[in-house]
Amino acid sequence: MSLVTKEAPKFKAIAVVDKEFREISLDDYKGKWVVLFFYPLDFTFVCPTEIAEFNKNSGEFRDRDTLLVGASTDSEFVHLAWQGQEKMLKDVKYLMGADPTGNLSRMFGVYDEASGLALRGTFIINPGGDLLNSEVNFFNLGRSVEELLRKLRANIYLGTHATEACPAQWKGPGDKTLKPSPGLVGKVFEEMNT
Repeated sequence: MSLVTKEAPKFKAIAVVDKEFREISLDDYKGKWVVLFFYPLDFTFVCPTEIAEFNKNSGEFRDRDTLLVGASTDSEFVHLAWQGQEKMLKDVKYLMGADPTGNLSRMFGVYDEASGLALRGTFIINPGGDLLNSEVNFFNLGRSVEELLRKLRANIYLGTHATEACPAQWKGPGDKTLKPSPGLVGKVFEEMNT
């Protein structure tokens, strides 16, 4: 069952940020965009490539007043040790949430009971606390942070342009949008090529 269009599950977790532990709660970030992404496990193979890519782009999330939170079923102690050991994770600039019980992963429907790990789930939550996007990948497929940023830009844009729709390959403000209406039915090709 999809959580999209519903209020995002309220969560609390311990997170590592700036080599410190901090309790975080979704309620603390009302009024901000939140991107929550789950990954299976610290000290693995695809995961550090994603963490590094999110970190490399953390400024773009910040520029959009968006809190970035990564989470796995590891503890905060393992997160801290991994940041200290894996060179790709040097100076991670966003929150790494600990979910050792799997409760947070279960709330978002990405907990794999057979392995005890989180699938690669990605969620965009708007400033009102509503879940607007959800994507889930299997363990062995890394995400495109570029595509996630595209979706975030589109959601932010649509938040103030509710009568418009962003077509495939829409990259940002200034790109062509659609205005759904009865007159557009069967005429999308013409509209996209004017």
